Amino acid sequence: MKRHTGSEFIFQVFALLLSIIIVHAIYVSLIRPTANALLEEQMALQASGQAYVAQRSMYVVLRDYEQEACFILMLWAMAIMGLKARNGFIEQKLLDQQLLPIDSSTSVLPEDTRALSRTIENLPPNQRYLLVPRVLLAALQRFGATHNIGDTANVAKEVCDAESDRLDSELAMVRYIAWAIPSIGFIGTVRGIGEALGQAHRAVEGDIAGVTVSLGVAFNSTFVALVISIVIMFFTHQLQLLQERLVLNAQNYCDEKLLKQLKADK
Repeated sequence: MKRHTGSEFIFQVFALLLSIIIVHAIYVSLIRPTANALLEEQMALQASGQAYVAQRSMYVVLRDYEQEACFILMLWAMAIMGLKARNGFIEQKLLDQQLLPIDSSTSVLPEDTRALSRTIENLPPNQRYLLVPRVLLAALQRFGATHNIGDTANVAKEVCDAESDRLDSELAMVRYIAWAIPSIGFIGTVRGIGEALGQAHRAVEGDIAGVTVSLGVAFNSTFVALVISIVIMFFTHQLQLLQERLVLNAQNYCDEKLLKQLKADK
C-alpha cells in the first residue's frame, strides 16, 4: 500500500506539471493572441466612431489568467479521477474471477484456511493488494484463528468499511479543486471590478473601452469557473458512485464465494 500511495503522489505531481504546460502552451500560442487581436479591432472601431456590433468571442471569454488557472486545475482533477476510475475498473474485473478453488458445494473448515490463504498470497503483486483479495485473506485468517463465522463476517465488513473510508478520503484533493475553481473565478471578478473602478474617470470623460474590458474580466472569469466546477462535480459524483459500488460488490463477493461455504467445528 505504501508503494501504491507513493506512485499516486508522483502521478499527481507529474499530472499537475503536464496540465500547466499544456494549458499555458494553448493560451500563449492561440487564445491570448487571438483575443488580443479581437479586442484591439473592437477598440479601433470604437475609437473611429463607426457603428458596429461587438461580437462575443470565446477567445475573449477565456483570455485571462483566472480562466487559465481554472483549466489547469480542471485537467489536474480529471487526471486524478481518471487514475482512480482506472483502478476501480481493474478491481471490478477481479470480481468476475474465481480467486478461491472452491465451489458452492464445498465446505470450508478452519484447517482449510491456510491452504486457501496461500492461494491468495500467490496472486501476482498487482492483484494481491486489491480490495477483494484483501477481504478474502482477512476473512480466511480470522476464521482460521477463531473458528467463528460471525467474527469472520465482521472482519470482512470491517475491511470493506475501511476501504470505503480510504477511497472517500482520497477524493479530498478533488473536492478541494472543485471548491478552489469557483474561488479563483471570484478572484477574477474582484480584480476586474477593481480595475473598472480605477478607470471610472475615463468613463466619465467618454472613454468606456477600458471599463468594458475590465468588467469583461470580472464576469467572464466567474462564468468559466462556475461551468468548470459543474463539470468537475459531475465526474466526482460518478467516481464516488463507482467506488461505492465496488466496495459493496466486494463484500457481496466475499459472502457468496467464501462465507456461505464456511463450516465451523462443532
